[in-house]
Amino acid sequence: MQVQKLEEEIGITLFDRSKKPLQPTEAGKEIITKIKSILLEINQLKDQVFNEKESMDGTYTIGIIPTIAPYLLPLFLPSFIQSHPNTSLIIKELQTHQIIDELKKGTLEIGILATPLNEQTIKEIPLYYEPFLIYTSDNHPFDLSQPIQIETLSTEKLLLLEEGHCFRSQALQLCKNNNLTDTHLSFAFKSGSIEALKGLVKKGLGYTLIPELAVNPEDKNYIHRFATPEPTREISIVCHKGFAKELLLEKLAESIKLNIPSHLQSTQNRKRITWR
Repeated sequence: MQVQKLEEEIGITLFDRSKKPLQPTEAGKEIITKIKSILLEINQLKDQVFNEKESMDGTYTIGIIPTIAPYLLPLFLPSFIQSHPNTSLIIKELQTHQIIDELKKGTLEIGILATPLNEQTIKEIPLYYEPFLIYTSDNHPFDLSQPIQIETLSTEKLLLLEEGHCFRSQALQLCKNNNLTDTHLSFAFKSGSIEALKGLVKKGLGYTLIPELAVNPEDKNYIHRFATPEPTREISIVCHKGFAKELLLEKLAESIKLNIPSHLQSTQNRKRITWR
């Protein structure tokens, strides 16, 4: 019945029913040959897609934002390279909007940045949840005798990264007053470096916010935690939804999670800060 329905649809008799056993007509032989060729190509395509998903060999470009790159890369990159010698990574330090643009254009395969992005064509794979910390010397506008309440923050004497950094936007989300004209600073400093801001704080020129992975042993006298739930940024691997290298994404995420402090993977007593 299915064969007869197909014959009626295409207007060609595929089988000579006057012969037993049933024999294909000349036209039927040609169509059957084409169908076999199509089925072979479909099976080859399935194998190719499977290999794309399961293979990590090749060169891939990764974009990572400046407030993550210097702190995360040294933690996981050496072990990842050692474990996957046939995978070559080209790593570019880019701001979030640049990563999004390049993912959409196809000039970048993977990004590591703060999420959510709420981009319809971009897939997000959360990795860890990094608390914000207060970084300050004696020159600050709030009481440090107890964990700091988010509501007590303001932009007074707050040192920020320059425009375009998502960490700047997140920092402003934490402040009850986003009016940057009330900084009470006698200078303007446009920086893309958290380390540069830390240096200014140590000289008593204000305070700033830093992500937890940016803390080193020399910072112990300058850092202070927020009261729970701690404000936190979500860090994710992102890629275009059409990116097929699933094994690469899986192994990259696995390597990062194995090489960062385990408590960063918990969302308990934490509040995710959105910024877009």
